[in-house]
Amino acid sequence: MKTSPIDWLRSHCFLALLIVLIAAPGSVSAQPPTPEKVDRLIELLSDPEIKTWLQQQNKKDAAAVDKVAGSTPAVLSSALDMIRAHMRSVLAAIPRLPAQFQRAWIILSLEFEGQRLAGVLVLIGGFIVAGLGLEWLVRWSMRNYRRAALAQPSTTPQTRLRSLALRVVYSVILLAAFVVGSAGVFLIFDWPPLLREIVLGYLTAAIITRAAMMLSRVLLLPPNLKVDHAEELRALPMNDARAAHWYRWIAINVGWFAFVGATLSLLATLGFDPQGRLVLATVAGFIQLLLILAAVWLRLKPTTDRTALAASWLMTLFFVTLWLLQLAGQRIVFWLVLALVGLPFTIMLAHRIVNFLLRPSPVDNKSLPPLLIALVDRSIRLALIVAAAILLARAWHFDISMVTEGDTLSVRLLRGGLNAALIILAADFGWSLTRALVARKLGGHEGSAESGHASPQQARLRTLLPIFQNILFAVILVITILMVLSSLGIEIGPLIAGAGVVGVAIGFGAQTLVKDVISGMFYLLDDAFRVGEYIQSGNYRGTVENFSLRSVKLRHHRGYLFTVPFGELGAIQNMSRDWVIDKFSITVAYDTDLDKARKLIKKIGLELAADPEFSPHVIEPLKLQGVEKFGDYGIELRMKLKTKPGEQFTIRRKAFVVIKKTFEENGIHIPFPTVYVQEGKSPAAAAGQIVSAAKRETPG
Repeated sequence: MKTSPIDWLRSHCFLALLIVLIAAPGSVSAQPPTPEKVDRLIELLSDPEIKTWLQQQNKKDAAAVDKVAGSTPAVLSSALDMIRAHMRSVLAAIPRLPAQFQRAWIILSLEFEGQRLAGVLVLIGGFIVAGLGLEWLVRWSMRNYRRAALAQPSTTPQTRLRSLALRVVYSVILLAAFVVGSAGVFLIFDWPPLLREIVLGYLTAAIITRAAMMLSRVLLLPPNLKVDHAEELRALPMNDARAAHWYRWIAINVGWFAFVGATLSLLATLGFDPQGRLVLATVAGFIQLLLILAAVWLRLKPTTDRTALAASWLMTLFFVTLWLLQLAGQRIVFWLVLALVGLPFTIMLAHRIVNFLLRPSPVDNKSLPPLLIALVDRSIRLALIVAAAILLARAWHFDISMVTEGDTLSVRLLRGGLNAALIILAADFGWSLTRALVARKLGGHEGSAESGHASPQQARLRTLLPIFQNILFAVILVITILMVLSSLGIEIGPLIAGAGVVGVAIGFGAQTLVKDVISGMFYLLDDAFRVGEYIQSGNYRGTVENFSLRSVKLRHHRGYLFTVPFGELGAIQNMSRDWVIDKFSITVAYDTDLDKARKLIKKIGLELAADPEFSPHVIEPLKLQGVEKFGDYGIELRMKLKTKPGEQFTIRRKAFVVIKKTFEENGIHIPFPTVYVQEGKSPAAAAGQIVSAAKRETPG
């Protein structure tokens, strides 16, 4: 019986078995049988009934040994009893290993007619070398393509993605060449069944190792590639030494893992029982643990900070815990711990890769749209979560058809939990895309507003999009909760009806709140104001900063903030819409030439309209309307100026300064209040009388 790929993750013993297989010929003294007997044995071993009978015999033998060893009952009452039973089963399988090795060697000797296994190893190595040779030829023929892929600039996200895509295509072509040169050439010829299975198994392991090396080379760009700006093109921020370290140790660990999996798959074919393979897998798993810990600790330097040191200890604790769980036979807990720790770490790593590859350009600070970044990030996260769920289902031998057809309470709850998880993932994905789209729209419009070129449509979007985002979040949240409850088997009809009754009751009890919400909806539909506009309503005035469903926040020009419910606003005076006419007066002396003053004011208005500082904001230049009235000290002239909203104050202040200077240069005087006191006597005598009268009126 062949093991599935999931069993590879529990079994790591290639090196130990390889040593035993090479040394096995000296320990077997039996004479090889005749070719007729060999053919008959191979034919019997290929019979499905014989395979089933051998598996049953192995189970009976294991049960007999467990019974002799005094194993606990099948139904264990605690996890400790399960661990003890598992350890007893493993220890009981150790004495059976020599017999199983001898049986495997007999099968191999019969298959290869007494030839040593060194020839098989040479055959495997030859096909691997052939694959590497064809890969080298393809690499040499694509040398120009390789230079172009590695010479891409790293200043913008687009160029980094283009370089990554070119490297991926290049690596896929090289890997395909390796597969064709190794396994493809092997499959051209006819081979004995067992030899075909052995060679294909180890060639598959070599292909997996080579694929891992290609992937790490694409992402890490180790120093042996000799890329000038490798640190900017890598998928993660790291230096050359760190990239070389991880490239080397990823290849070592994946290679060990793949070859152990191929070996254990071959052991199942050669008749090893599950307990025997588990013993060898435990030893190989310990070697895998040492290789992983070596990769973790050898990356550190003497100057490493405490954070990296603490992370190394946490990773050591995690991997040691996984190995102990495997040793104790706690399969469910093993995969659960691996998923709970490994999945968040993988998601975080993928998030860092996306953000580093799509980081803004250091030259012009331009980046890809937030919607695209969120789409890529959330898609990768969703794919990782689904892959982890499928891996757990296969590792726990979970039958999906059983879940869809079962009617028991546990099955219904499990099915509901899976549906709820899918609903939550879909809702999170949709909400992330919506939030990224709103952020993109708001970001572009904020830039336009800061530059002073925001159109009315952009200003309205800046006003409505936050409200739309909040409403959509509430809708998605409510729908998600209802769908999750429905997937768990809870009737949501009474909940909806009850919510309607409660809503009516709340509406009657909170009429003011309902009034505020409805009034706000109509204000927004009427486009009465937008974010950034200056409005006045009764005693409230200020710039609209933001608003919720029931109130608006107004920032007064002196700094304090009004929070006004929509129901209290009433009529609104919007001072920031379209245009504004500013009217003001200036008093001149009675002897002023009014025609000359009119021409000077017109000239000043044209100069202000042509000034680059004020020209974008002036709609109609400053002009004289005429004489407003005759005052006590002079003639009051009325002027007007049409500008964009909010700009009239700055332009008016500048106009006052220019008018005063121009009038003085042209002999036009601006009078100021003057008091003349005269009583028929000299001014000194009159002043003395005023002082005497003041003294008389003073008490005391």
